[in-house]
Amino acid sequence: MDKIIEALNNNGFASWDYLVFGLYIVILVGMGLFLSRTKKGEEKSSTDYFLAGNTLTWWAVGASLIAANISAEQFIGMSGSAFASGIAQAAYELMAAATLLVVGKFLLPLMIEKKIFTIPQFLRERYNWGVGFAFSLLWLFLYVFVNLTSVAWLGALAIQQILGLPTDMVINVAGMEIDQVRMCIILALFLIAGIYSIYGGLASVAWTDVMQVTFLVGGGLITAYAALSVIGSEMGLGGAWDALVHIKDYLASIDGDKHFNLVVTRNEELYPVINGVVNNAGEIVQKEDPFFTNPGIVLIFGALWLTNLGYWGFNQYIIQKGLAAKSLAEAKKGMVFAAFLKILIPFIVCIPGVCAFYIMNAPECDDLRMQLAGAITRSDDAYPFLIRNFTPTVVKGLSFAALAAAVISSLASMFNSTSTLFTMDIYKQYINKNASEKRLVNVGRMTSVCALIIALLAVYPLMGGIDQAFQFIQEYSAFVYPGVVVIFGLGLLWKRASGTAAVVCAIGTFAFSIIYKFAFPEMPFLVRSGVVFITLVILFVWISLKSNKAVPADELDEHTVKTQLRWSNIMFIVAAVSFVLFIGGFFNETMHVHGFEGAMIFFAAITATIGIYLRSNALDKVQDPKLVAIDLNIFKTDKVFNIGAFGVIIILTILYVALW
Repeated sequence: MDKIIEALNNNGFASWDYLVFGLYIVILVGMGLFLSRTKKGEEKSSTDYFLAGNTLTWWAVGASLIAANISAEQFIGMSGSAFASGIAQAAYELMAAATLLVVGKFLLPLMIEKKIFTIPQFLRERYNWGVGFAFSLLWLFLYVFVNLTSVAWLGALAIQQILGLPTDMVINVAGMEIDQVRMCIILALFLIAGIYSIYGGLASVAWTDVMQVTFLVGGGLITAYAALSVIGSEMGLGGAWDALVHIKDYLASIDGDKHFNLVVTRNEELYPVINGVVNNAGEIVQKEDPFFTNPGIVLIFGALWLTNLGYWGFNQYIIQKGLAAKSLAEAKKGMVFAAFLKILIPFIVCIPGVCAFYIMNAPECDDLRMQLAGAITRSDDAYPFLIRNFTPTVVKGLSFAALAAAVISSLASMFNSTSTLFTMDIYKQYINKNASEKRLVNVGRMTSVCALIIALLAVYPLMGGIDQAFQFIQEYSAFVYPGVVVIFGLGLLWKRASGTAAVVCAIGTFAFSIIYKFAFPEMPFLVRSGVVFITLVILFVWISLKSNKAVPADELDEHTVKTQLRWSNIMFIVAAVSFVLFIGGFFNETMHVHGFEGAMIFFAAITATIGIYLRSNALDKVQDPKLVAIDLNIFKTDKVFNIGAFGVIIILTILYVALW
């Protein structure tokens, strides 16, 4: 205990900072419990508990989406990645903004119209009970043993780093050396998130997320501004903007530095080999090379879209916020609002990482470094280093509260979605089909408690190797999402999609990912997931066309048939041109180093897939018996959505043109 007290007294935090953080926790829990109350004599229904009674406004939907998404891996992991390789990491956030527009325009309307409670429910209704049940178990496993454990672990690690708490207070349990301080932080995070989310359900989670996003965005922007202001003042540059421009110009003057480039290029000479591998073309590729994790133009037009569509479109604890909106129009506007918030994230997490790199490496910062406490010994130390050294009293507490808000809101969303999946997809479907509304709510609460206990027991055995935790999350995403996008995407859009094909691809997404990972170790994981996607599409289409369960297709009007055929022809032409460019070697050196080949083959595969399902939908006389009928009118959007979406696209275009 003496070590902890000493650390808290010497970490740069003042009493006011702890007071700000303490008030945040009290207000958060109090607000969550207050919002979860019900009128006297009334009881929560399953819709109230799991979908907030469909009362969420557009701003609550957007805020809750971002709060559920942003956690310690963004603040610590992504800021650390920006320290190591630059703002190319921002592509994950910027392309997510574009993906949110696609989800709001096409995917969310389908789910709301069909009154989908959970993602496995759609699979059960579109394919068969086996596919839905299998994905229910898969997501429950991933939420409890991957998402809850990793978010809590990385959040506790971040808090431990920022507060400078000791890491040598360990006890031996069943042969494991357990850090007592970290486990206490994990327990506290689980309890804070659980107190209001388990009792109040999604309503408590979503409405408190509005406050949490305010802390998250406000605290993050203030931290970035404070760091830039100090640099500007100490270096005699002026204000925060002047400091940012100077850092950009300084790094751009260094031959080969890519810290202010959104698109990373191949350049083996500038990145010395560390445990590298040589591919068949004799090119050196290694994980330390920024191109390995940020493969150029592939981040814009390539397989990153698979991860984004899988995460934002078919992820229960994300899409559940849109399903809880008071109307389809509110849900769509919420997606646009979330897209604008998403564009802010690079300024919150990536810019601080680049600032830290400049401070630690620029010779002109030698005098400034001498005044700072501590050092950055590994990239993930960047964000805690900035908070300790550059944020003033009270603001330091606000920044710390922002980090805690990111972790707690993500955990709360996961608890609620875990309970939704088990209660609605397993308990109600297979255990007690006639359960009362009160019983369903109670089962949901008990499920969340069980998930909390299991995750708490599993966190150390699973996440003890913290050096691999963030990479583990990325690998898991690249393994799962190609199959998820194929199964959901074609299930929604193609009338011949069969249950057998869905089962095969659910298994194949793991099998092919493992095969390609070991067969082509030099292949960036985003490129590999694109290759897996292409393989699964071919397999899915072939199996579906061979299905003997097809029934006579519904008649389509002549206008619909002609429209689908016209767009099918356009897609086939685009795919053919892209493929010819790929195999014909028409890329010059500039295009090669930007990774155009990988983006082009993936683009060809996507457009060819769209062309196939459009032509099949127009001409095939048979369809899968469990086809989901779609009313095209649900895809219409109002003026507010269109203007907002256009604004997002314009901002993204400007950012990429300015920082290419």
